[in-house]
Amino acid sequence: MDNNNFLVAVVLSVAILVGFHYLYEEPQIEKARIELRLSQQEKEAAVKAPVVIDAPLQSRDEILDDTPRIKIETSEVRGSIQLKGARLNDLELLKYRETTDPSSPEIVLLSPASSAPPHKGYVVSFGWLAKAGASVPTEDTIWKADRKTLTTENPVLLSWNNGQGLLFERFIEIDENFMFTVTDRVRNKSGKEVQLYPFGSITRYGLPSVQSTYVLHEGLIGVLEGTLKEIDYEDLMEGPKESFESEGGWLGFTDKYWLVSLIPEQNEKITASFSYEIGQDRQHPENGVFQTDFRAAPLSIASGTMGERTTHLFAGAKSVSLLDGYSETLEIPLFDRAIDFGWYYYLTKPFLYLLHEFSLVLGSMALAIVLFTVLLKVLTLPLSLKSSRSMARLKELQPEIKELQERYKDDKQQANIQLMEFYKREKVSPVSGCVPMLIQIPIFFALYKVLYVGIEMRHAPLFGWVKDMSAPDPSSVLTLFGALDVSFLPHVGVWPILMGISMFAQQKLSPQPTDKSQARIFLFMPIMFTFMMAQIAVGLIFYWTVSNILGIGQQWYVMYQTKMKHPKK
Repeated sequence: MDNNNFLVAVVLSVAILVGFHYLYEEPQIEKARIELRLSQQEKEAAVKAPVVIDAPLQSRDEILDDTPRIKIETSEVRGSIQLKGARLNDLELLKYRETTDPSSPEIVLLSPASSAPPHKGYVVSFGWLAKAGASVPTEDTIWKADRKTLTTENPVLLSWNNGQGLLFERFIEIDENFMFTVTDRVRNKSGKEVQLYPFGSITRYGLPSVQSTYVLHEGLIGVLEGTLKEIDYEDLMEGPKESFESEGGWLGFTDKYWLVSLIPEQNEKITASFSYEIGQDRQHPENGVFQTDFRAAPLSIASGTMGERTTHLFAGAKSVSLLDGYSETLEIPLFDRAIDFGWYYYLTKPFLYLLHEFSLVLGSMALAIVLFTVLLKVLTLPLSLKSSRSMARLKELQPEIKELQERYKDDKQQANIQLMEFYKREKVSPVSGCVPMLIQIPIFFALYKVLYVGIEMRHAPLFGWVKDMSAPDPSSVLTLFGALDVSFLPHVGVWPILMGISMFAQQKLSPQPTDKSQARIFLFMPIMFTFMMAQIAVGLIFYWTVSNILGIGQQWYVMYQTKMKHPKK
């Protein structure tokens, strides 16, 4: 290779290297720089992690008295908004009490962060997040209010000026039930464009007491990405923070009967998260802090203009009709799933609606259960009659069946063949009695869910001594209704015993097994179920008892008809 060719090759190589650097590597490096800067900005605009309260806790009433507040007064709720931080951390439900005693305290839903038990901190916050350099309201900001009381007719306007040309306003409304509408506005007179992220958070201080987790979900909940998310407290304590990208949806905390939920604008993309922060006392992780929050897409506000975002907050009782109403008017996806209807959703929800409507008409949930049971019996009557007639005929044929089994006792195979021929000839089926039982299984579990999770059942009286059908029968027969202070005796109320008696009576009208061991098992079942069901909601026991009584009447009628149609020879 001569010198000229060598020089050309060197120049071309350098040109390729330089061109590759400026045309490919440099844009890639710049892209990485931008992504890193955006990532850092995103972190700067992240919702603040939950803060553990390590200072001494105070009485809830003392905290409320010591901090400037705006009162909340409606027919359903009473509470206040703390002007420092504009936080909602005081809310009581006026129509729901701790016990069936009318003089017991109202349900306390929200409390300040440093509240001492039994009312642990439970706080809702709203606001704006910003990149470094922008001054936005914080938890220490003191807001000004245009009135002293928030009512359904009189919304409240809070305001704060950051002294740099940004005026922050928070317009808070409440309806006649449990829905708050919070509209955050920013008026920009700073002379430059600002970019802010709307956010909302719900923070719960300390692990709350929960019901049986295998029956009911209590914890963090939401519908994000169009899917129901249910996260138990214990799972979040053991695992990492969970985040989701979603368009609209909702998120919050659910208890057995109560819900606190944030509902962002449904056409807006959000980043939602569920997190837990442990305190300094690592030996007591139950004293940590749980939080669910969302951050919406950034809002660019030019100088001389105003930007706003609206968030709804539900804080109250989980009435299915109320949740369905909000789901329709505000287009909230799957909002009724805040109630844990369980596997039999398509039975449980209609059952709850029916019982509620019946109770409104009859003025009593107990009478509603009676009417509901009669309705179910009517709907399943054709199948039940067919089954009952077959069972009654089987009972009439028991002597012939025993004779047949005795005749072929040494040849089991032939005995089975002859029995099948006999059943076919007499047009009866030995398994006919199982069909109504199979139908009852999903009905039973759906009703169990209704009575267990439906707020309509909470503190609904039955008759006499039963003041709450969602709880077990409070009477105790074995201890002579509390006269004997004997702890080792099981708690068995009057209604479980009545259920056992009605079950036994219905069983006696049915064909008895020819096998003595099976007969003894059948005889023992009513006793076993009496003790098993003693701790179940008494409303379900009442339903089963009424169903048994109706079944006894139906079975007796069918047996009478069978005797008339097939008189003994």
